[in-house]
Amino acid sequence: MTRRPSLGIGVGPSVLVAGVVALALTGCSAIGDDPKDAAPDTDLTMWLVGTDTTPELREYLVTAFEDEHPGATLTIEQQEWGDLVANLTEALGDPATTPDVVEIGNTQSPTFTTSGAFREISPELYEELGGAKLLPSFVEAGSVDGRHYALPYYFGSRYVFYRKDVWRAAGYDKPETLAEFGETVKALTDDDHAGFAMGGQDWRNGISWVFATGGELAVKDGDDWVSTLSDAKSVEGLEMWQDVYREASYLPSTEKDVSYWDFLNDGVEDAPPAAATIMAPAWARWSIGGLVRNDDGELVRDGMKDASTFDIFALPGVDGGLAPVFAGGSNIAVSATSPSPDLAEDVLRVVFSDEFQTRLARSGLGPANSDAQEVMKGDKFGRALVRTAAASKLTPAAPGWASIEEEGVYEELFGRIADGGDVAALAREFDARLTPMLNSPAPAPAPQD
Repeated sequence: MTRRPSLGIGVGPSVLVAGVVALALTGCSAIGDDPKDAAPDTDLTMWLVGTDTTPELREYLVTAFEDEHPGATLTIEQQEWGDLVANLTEALGDPATTPDVVEIGNTQSPTFTTSGAFREISPELYEELGGAKLLPSFVEAGSVDGRHYALPYYFGSRYVFYRKDVWRAAGYDKPETLAEFGETVKALTDDDHAGFAMGGQDWRNGISWVFATGGELAVKDGDDWVSTLSDAKSVEGLEMWQDVYREASYLPSTEKDVSYWDFLNDGVEDAPPAAATIMAPAWARWSIGGLVRNDDGELVRDGMKDASTFDIFALPGVDGGLAPVFAGGSNIAVSATSPSPDLAEDVLRVVFSDEFQTRLARSGLGPANSDAQEVMKGDKFGRALVRTAAASKLTPAAPGWASIEEEGVYEELFGRIADGGDVAALAREFDARLTPMLNSPAPAPAPQD
């Protein structure tokens, strides 16, 4: 199954959806208004991004909604992460062009929720859709001042995939601490093989070291966000990451979203793997293992069925336990300018139904509702996903985070650290650059007439 390179990561947004607010206040129903009766032939549009939502899941969404609303139709349109925010910015302000229901990356949510682009989810509907059972960090990313605008769709967490055969032959077992992990992958590195394959600009994996040492990317001080990379704990984590990258990975400092699983698999004619260890989202499992033919006759990896060759573990913390990793995934919301907000909310009811949440879990995506997560605990992969997600962290819910991702600021920072730059000096330099950006998202075009 093809997946996007980095879960939720949502690829960085480019602009704040400013200007939608005015139209949202004047051109659509607000919470508490009497919704208009929808005609039975109402057509709704739902934007889903990438291929994480499988054809089977999409078919269920459409069928379940249309069975409950005879004569109405739900059309799912696929978007791509690189174009999503630009397309939403252009479409959301006009009831004639807006999708009714949208998937959006968790890191993109604050930009849209703080601009009024999404319809508020009433407290009653929030409770009906799961309430306190929904993944708290994703709920927070879609909320403003305690009001909910975007709710969790699915999550994916990161853990370590490794060649057990290579580790065992060298006399190593699963590490207990983050320092032990670093020493092990460095020891497994030689001129031809990486102990740990990681791109130099891969900040979404790299920030796990910052979180593990107790650092933060940014904190809120009063009404403003402040970048905190130069905090001593953040610097400690960045220096640990720099050491591991420079001593255990031969990937260039310019690399970011890399298909790391290709380095873990055996090469042509059973050549040894190019790397002993990678760190990736949970779904990477399906790109790892031996080659088998699927029902369509295509050669695919068998999902690490050979447990003597491949295995997994959660990235350990500084003193043991789990290191907090970046949680990827998506939120879902109703457009503030949807002509049929009541029916759009019924689409959410399908998404958050017990049946669909269970189907998400069985497909390997972390479901929003904690009850459905129990389905994933039947194998080690699902258990690792749930455990690491519970300890995970998100990027700051600052209104300007969108422009930071769009401009690739963190890619630049990690690339310069990977090149051997002075971490403390770089942290100070980037704090000064990032703090204004956190609070000053770029303006967007006004809504269309």
